[in-house]
Amino acid sequence: MNTTRKHYGTLGIFLTLVLITGFTLGITIRPGDWYETLVKPWFTPPNWLFAPAWTLVYILIAIAGWRVTIGHGLSSTLFRLWTLQMLLNWAWTPVFFGFRQVGLGLAVIVCLLLVVMAFLIKAQDRVARWSFVPYALWLAYATSLNAAFFFLN
Repeated sequence: MNTTRKHYGTLGIFLTLVLITGFTLGITIRPGDWYETLVKPWFTPPNWLFAPAWTLVYILIAIAGWRVTIGHGLSSTLFRLWTLQMLLNWAWTPVFFGFRQVGLGLAVIVCLLLVVMAFLIKAQDRVARWSFVPYALWLAYATSLNAAFFFLN
């Protein structure tokens, strides 16, 4: 894939959009006291791990979106999958932490994981696909956490 200066500008747009939205959600919708009162599964990571993990994941998501855009365009099925997973990703935090809806959060994250898997199956661009592998693994872990919170609480 021929990457030009214009394409790197597009990468900057993707990084900015994904990271700023993710950081804004993380800053404005905090777990708070409600989360602290929940019974947590034994495999719950320390709170400090989430920010660096999501930062890395968001960078990889932005790279995948950029690659899809320059390779397939904004009207492609692959870009629609990328957009849908992004909307589901951003919806989870307000559903789980903002509205405190653990069961609905589980439904959102399961749908998100399925869309990410569909993206992985459909993506032909190796960079886009491999950028989503750590994301899919992290989501599988996060889905199991959400499910454990649902069953324990």
